[in-house]
Order: sequence, then C-alpha cells, then structure tokens
Amino acid sequence: MLGPSTAVTYCLPLLLLDVDGVLNPFAAAAIPPGYTEHLLFPGEEPVRVCAEHGRWLVELAARFQLTWATAWGTEANRLLAPLLGLPDLPVIAFPPAPFHPRDKLLPVIRYAEDRPLIWLDDQFPPEAHEWAAARRVPAMLIDVDPAEGLTREVVNRALHWADNQTVRNGD
Repeated sequence: MLGPSTAVTYCLPLLLLDVDGVLNPFAAAAIPPGYTEHLLFPGEEPVRVCAEHGRWLVELAARFQLTWATAWGTEANRLLAPLLGLPDLPVIAFPPAPFHPRDKLLPVIRYAEDRPLIWLDDQFPPEAHEWAAARRVPAMLIDVDPAEGLTREVVNRALHWADNQTVRNGD
C-alpha cells in the first residue's frame, strides 16, 4: 500500500498518429468499404475518412495520449478531428510539407522524450526503427499499409501493447 510520501503518478503512453496512409488510405485503388470521401483541400485529391476510426481512436484514447504526427499539422484538428468525433489533440510540429519521412524523426524524439509510445505511420525510414530499438523505454512502430489504412487488428495490437506498459513518474 502506498502512503502519502510514496505517491506515484501514472501517465499514459503516447500514440503518435499519422493521417495520410493511416487514417486516409490514399493508395487504395477505390474507396474502401466504410469510407467516405471529403474535399478538404481545394485542388487536391479527396480525403478518405472512416467513421469507425473515430470510435477506435476514442477507445485508444482511454489508454494512450493520442498525438498527431502528420504533415497535416494543426489542420488535423481543424479538418479531420470533427469528422471523427475527436477533440483537439496535441500536434508534433514538422517541417513544411513536402518533406522526407526521416524528417519526422527528430521532432518525434524531442516530443516523446522518455515516454513509452506507439507510432502509427505508413512510411518509416530505417532510422526510426533503429531509434525505437535503442530506446530505454518501450516503443512500437506499426507500419500501416496505405492502401488499407487503420484496421481493427492494428488497434488490437496497440491495446495489447498498452496492457503491458506502466509508466511511473514521481518518487
């Protein structure tokens, strides 16, 4: 039993969330079942959105601190979060698009510090896997197929991983 002098606080692991390729399966030849297309950026391809993703992300938010890790930046909160029924999420600032996928790594390292994390993306450079493997705290990078997008299997993997993580801060 913990007394007042041994209070422990727990923080949630991070779940870093890309949009294009993860929530928007842009590489699918046709609109996948369950998705609708939305014209969010004038002159660009429609964004494919699946309402089920909103429910899954709410479920994940009970176990993780969801954070946008996308070239969309704050536009993910303005344009996508309302379609998914999500509140505004923290956003990792990346260089202006377009940029090489490896250019996400340094901002992710700075943001994540020493917190356990899962990172969902469709374009991990080798350096990201090397960094994750060398961390002192757990990290799981889940490669999402950009033709399929986020699946229930990926959500279940993340939830299973979270079951095995405890982050303790404090004395």
